[in-house]
Amino acid sequence: METRRKSARQVALEVLEEVFDQGAFSNIALNKALKKVQLSQQDKSLVTELVYGTVARKLTLEWYLSHLIEDRDKLDSWLYILLLLSLYQMLYLDKIPNHALIHEAVELAKKRKLGSDKFVNAILRRIEREGVADVETIKRKNKRYSIQYSTPVWLVKALIEEYGEERAQAILASLFERNKASIRVTDLARKEELKGLLQAEDSLLAPSALVKNQGHFAGHELFTSGLITIQDESSQLVAPTLSIEGDERILDACSAPGGKTLHMASYLSTGKIIALDLYDHKLQLIEEAATRLGLADKVQTKKLDAREVYQKFGKDVFDKILVDAPCSGIGLLRRKPDIKYNKENADFLSLQKIQLEILDSVCQSLRKGGIITYSTCTIVSEENFQVVQAFLESHPEFEQVKLEHECKDILKDGCILITPELYGSDGFFISQFRKISE
Repeated sequence: METRRKSARQVALEVLEEVFDQGAFSNIALNKALKKVQLSQQDKSLVTELVYGTVARKLTLEWYLSHLIEDRDKLDSWLYILLLLSLYQMLYLDKIPNHALIHEAVELAKKRKLGSDKFVNAILRRIEREGVADVETIKRKNKRYSIQYSTPVWLVKALIEEYGEERAQAILASLFERNKASIRVTDLARKEELKGLLQAEDSLLAPSALVKNQGHFAGHELFTSGLITIQDESSQLVAPTLSIEGDERILDACSAPGGKTLHMASYLSTGKIIALDLYDHKLQLIEEAATRLGLADKVQTKKLDAREVYQKFGKDVFDKILVDAPCSGIGLLRRKPDIKYNKENADFLSLQKIQLEILDSVCQSLRKGGIITYSTCTIVSEENFQVVQAFLESHPEFEQVKLEHECKDILKDGCILITPELYGSDGFFISQFRKISE
């Protein structure tokens, strides 16, 4: 089988071509590629590091190369990506000697196109001799931060406007730290035992979470048997805010991939959760996870646009509702670095419109005294605080419920706002409303 003979760097190059040329998501393209090849665990880790690292630092690497290559459009796309990949290793991976990575880059080029190996060798040797250009020479501040943190200028500006220069820089710098592996323990009575077995640490944010600097839990027997499930520690704060007593009828309006659905379901005895999503395959994933966790009798999936909830279900049907709304995903940049290159500034306002339409629809199906938790995995106010404010202004029958947490640095205006630099988690936002009249 031809794929068996591929090296780690060859696999990384092919994945990056899919991401940069065809617009594939890095996590999906990477997982697909790793399933097809026979590589050692060490080489799989290297491929993962090379793909995520090159994607995360793309703008920085492109800026460095722009000082050495006059017209990148004249280069074959794969050749340019090979240079990005090689430069990433030279600058950021200190365990790989330059001579080894240059040799491999030259060999890869030779396989693809005769003569391109000489060009690759010349460029990489020059970088080895002379180093790269100094980012500090960029005079315009936002442009300098954009190149330094490999983040588009519009997003740099948005974060500085919202958080001030110092905190925005801290947020951007934190995105290059390795993402922690985070799990939810399904039986808290066994948390200490599982912590020892997995050699993990307690989360500082969520009592149900264990974290580890690195690790693949999905293949673990504890995962298969349903004792643990994969969920970021910040998103584990959502279900507890609903104070579920056991017999409620709950709606999860935008449920996939289902982590929060199943966390809520774990508190139920006779109650039921209706979990909505737009796509059948995503609903299937929720059903499979519910079976694995022994919660299939508590969860009913349904294909439906959350903006049509009231039309479908009518008035006063649910005791509690979760709207984990579609959002820009800016809080997930550490795990999904390609998000930052795929967004336009205007997205925030068009997403806000959808978020408010969902809230407008679901709130009519909530019983008096019931609560709605509204959450996102973004950290920009257009999708968070502005949505809260707009919803309350247009719905006087609701009041805001002030959320509490022992970590006071994540509380703001009665909401929970976690930015990625605080605890090394995903960025996340949680707010809540109570229906006080008809």
